Amino acid sequence: MPCQKIETGHQDVVHDVVMDYYGKRLATASSDATIKIIGVSNSGSQHLATLSGHQGPVWQVAWAHPKFGSVLASCSYDGKVIIWKEGNQNEWTQSHVFNEHKSSVNSISWAPHELGLSLACGSSDGNISVFTARVDGSWETTRIDQAHPVGVTSVSWAPATAPGALVGSGLLEPVQKLVSGGCDNTVKVWKLYNGSWKMDCFLLFICTLTG
Repeated sequence: MPCQKIETGHQDVVHDVVMDYYGKRLATASSDATIKIIGVSNSGSQHLATLSGHQGPVWQVAWAHPKFGSVLASCSYDGKVIIWKEGNQNEWTQSHVFNEHKSSVNSISWAPHELGLSLACGSSDGNISVFTARVDGSWETTRIDQAHPVGVTSVSWAPATAPGALVGSGLLEPVQKLVSGGCDNTVKVWKLYNGSWKMDCFLLFICTLTG
């Protein structure tokens, strides 16, 4: 089968591309301030939708787990994070727009689906925001202020299962843990304790072998 070259239709640099859960659609993020949804198959690719709503370069896009429906998040230089939802096929609307950050939002990451619909966002203002959907359709916000004072460049979630477990036991509370990287040349691990994010402390176990 010949290799496919996918023409996105973007007018500027493509910064991010993510395939959906089923491997049938791509979402792309570009400096032209748009997001493209592209269908892919063995027979080729097809432009499905263009999402417009940002006023600056779009740095990242992220698909939510399909248990929450067809949901996409995007972040931009304009400081906004947009949650997009697909209603009718290939018809996307802005479900929610977050304006909490004062400068570029550089990275977004959906939590493991076991934790619900929850999105972590890292910004050049030094802060990390975590937006979590409530049952009534509203969103709860928790923050890590000045996580990296000179700017957050990357955020990512740890698996929700217990460390070292291949599958969840169902007996332990899910792990809510984030890792972030910043312009201060550091990486930090954060854990949710009683509703607040704190830097995680790792216990070191030293084993002494005796003959």
